[in-house]
Amino acid sequence: MAAKTLPPGFQTTLEFPLVAALLGRRSRRFFRGAEILDGVLAYKSQHEHLPLSELEKLLVVTACAGSTGWHNMIYRAELYAPHLSNYAAAAAGRTFPSAAGFHTSRTFFTDDDGVYLVENLDSPPTAEEGDEKGALDLDDVLNTLRGRIRKLREGRLPLPTEVPHVEAHNTWVVNYPGTLLVIPVGDLAQHVLLNLCYMLQNGLVLTDDIHGRSIPGIEHFRSIVDVENTWPITFVEQWSLSELTAELSTSCYAGMLMLQAMGMGGWMLNGIDPFSMLGASGEEGVPGLGFRYDMDDRWPYPNVTGLEGVMEAFCPPHYTDMRAAVEAVCKRKFGPGGPFNPNTPGPWKDSAKVRSAAQVHDERFRSCVALQAQYVFDTFGKFPGTVPSIFVMQYLQAHHLDLEFYDRFYKPGVYLETHAQHMEQWHGETDSHGEAT
Repeated sequence: MAAKTLPPGFQTTLEFPLVAALLGRRSRRFFRGAEILDGVLAYKSQHEHLPLSELEKLLVVTACAGSTGWHNMIYRAELYAPHLSNYAAAAAGRTFPSAAGFHTSRTFFTDDDGVYLVENLDSPPTAEEGDEKGALDLDDVLNTLRGRIRKLREGRLPLPTEVPHVEAHNTWVVNYPGTLLVIPVGDLAQHVLLNLCYMLQNGLVLTDDIHGRSIPGIEHFRSIVDVENTWPITFVEQWSLSELTAELSTSCYAGMLMLQAMGMGGWMLNGIDPFSMLGASGEEGVPGLGFRYDMDDRWPYPNVTGLEGVMEAFCPPHYTDMRAAVEAVCKRKFGPGGPFNPNTPGPWKDSAKVRSAAQVHDERFRSCVALQAQYVFDTFGKFPGTVPSIFVMQYLQAHHLDLEFYDRFYKPGVYLETHAQHMEQWHGETDSHGEAT
């Protein structure tokens, strides 16, 4: 992007202090074009809805899902030293952390123009390395991300702004014209598979605490693991769910910090029904993201498994069986572009040597993981057995604030100087005002 085409607010964003973003982070929900019909804060905006510009949108999405270069790996564990720890599934990092480098989430977003997917889960980083101080060029990051955005459909995500699709306190504000909604979606099936690999590497296998029995056939793997050293299915799946929730949430939190620097309004939320969002509400006219889902008398809720050609969970029906899903996980880890493939570039002086130092999951290892995973699938009718295959919980909405609402109802200091100056610095409005800090 040429510097002469950039609004002054871009430079302000680059220079905004981290501490100011942390201490100034607030949920600021009232946007241009919004209306609260009644109550103590009843107010109708006198402004039209104002969509985010392309640059504003790119900055928010980059904060939530941008690539940050090759990650540094986890180095050593006593149980299998001197081999490098081989947990990760991605070679590059993103703006948010992921348990053991699993990175099993993808980022969708929607605005007035359409529904989009950020396709950078296993893409090489924007640059193999930053400058001598480790800094990446934001222009490069933004331009690369622009090329990795895939449009899935025209128009805003079809999600009724009413109960039960949206929580009652969000019906007036979520996914309205002019807003940007970022939607991180996690592949919990793959996350649990990667944790089964992690467990086996560290001397653990599953036990079925719900039915009170060991995994049939696990005794055949005594040569590679102590089959009496177990973790319960419910613990492993809940642990995996917690890890994935942290991944989705920190993605949105990174976006929240960017909103403060830019002077944008918005907030993190989980007040959207996950089944409506994914397309599993069962209600005609509410396709959401359009993911496939299945029903079974053994499950209390529909189980969402994926969107064909876009995001498919590592489990049936997208794989013939769990052994095929295990092979796909291993391909991601050890195949071309994977974190443990010697031909994948990296940040080390001898990257091939470092990446080759991890043990490749051999046939016996893969068979042991597949046995456990297939048992869960056969027993519960899905994988994982007690938690969803595809998981969505946290969202980030970004929008342009209506400062007049805040000036009317709040004391000075409710928004930052970046919010007070946003319309002037980003959109050239010369009559912008505000009672900022």
